[in-house]
Amino acid sequence: MKVAFITRSTLYSVPGGDTIQVTETARNLGEIGVSAEVKLSDEAIDYEGYDLLHFFNLTRPADILFHSKKANKPFVVSTILCNYSEYDKYHRKGIGTLFGFLPADRIEYLKTIARWLKGRDHLSSMEYLWRGQRNSIVNILNNSAMILPNSISEYKRITQTYPCNARYTIIPNGVDAQLFRRDENIKKDNNLVLCVARIEGIKNQLNLIRALNNTPFKLLLIGSHAPNQKSYYDECRITAAPNVSFIDHVSQKELVHYYQRAKVHILPSWFETTGLSSLEAAVMGCSVVITDKGDAKEYFGSNAFYCDPGDPQSILAAVEKASNSRYNETLHESILRKYTWKQAAIQTYKAYQTITT
Repeated sequence: MKVAFITRSTLYSVPGGDTIQVTETARNLGEIGVSAEVKLSDEAIDYEGYDLLHFFNLTRPADILFHSKKANKPFVVSTILCNYSEYDKYHRKGIGTLFGFLPADRIEYLKTIARWLKGRDHLSSMEYLWRGQRNSIVNILNNSAMILPNSISEYKRITQTYPCNARYTIIPNGVDAQLFRRDENIKKDNNLVLCVARIEGIKNQLNLIRALNNTPFKLLLIGSHAPNQKSYYDECRITAAPNVSFIDHVSQKELVHYYQRAKVHILPSWFETTGLSSLEAAVMGCSVVITDKGDAKEYFGSNAFYCDPGDPQSILAAVEKASNSRYNETLHESILRKYTWKQAAIQTYKAYQTITT
């Protein structure tokens, strides 16, 4: 079987969680005999060479509209439906405050057009301009062979927001179990707190900094800022006390060293579908603090510490509890059993088979 993974044009230039999901799923599918080739949405693609198309990011429907209709092939969608509406409406600054008066799909439509006009992204489909965000997504859902959400929680959000008749299979996110292996002989620093994420408003590093400023904790933020979030990054740097440090985006291999030393990893985001770095950190022996907004509870259950992203005191309290806690072996075992990229690839292949046979 040969599959084209078609994804955003900025997959490598602006890396994020979907970059890991795409590349790791493709690599692990290859190991079980499925040829999965990653194609960016602005590439010319010979569709006839593939049995199936696999798209990523339902919130970028223009790419899916263009290639799915041009190819006339069966296609599936890894939805990765992140809800930006609370952040967009209540926590943006400057001209972004106007988003508070608009519905979520209208906001995403305007952001897509803005990225295109500023030359920051490719717009594949002119049809998207007149269909709009919501109608484009509904069209895609109803014409897909199957959708592949990361959790039942995400699937419920999709069908509640966009009534459709799409078939679905849950494909959980995962970790590279061969790469992320903890060394129990290396001692943890109980005061070292990591946050591995692209620096942008939705990830909420600013409130995290406010929460841990001038505390005994050493906060290390690992990640580059998003292209349109330089002012947010600058505000984070200005606000940060001496106990807060910044490191630009590093490779997965380099992350092993940081996860190995840290006692706590935190993602206090305004929304998370999974939080890949939380899974990676947990399997490396970190106690994890995560947002109480989104789908992550389906992965972590009672094995994580939760915080309110809008409340620095809640963030600090959760970090303190995590720092004083014993490592959760139950979570470690759960991740290795259910949430690896190998498992994700196996489940993805099973979904492909129901479509092509």
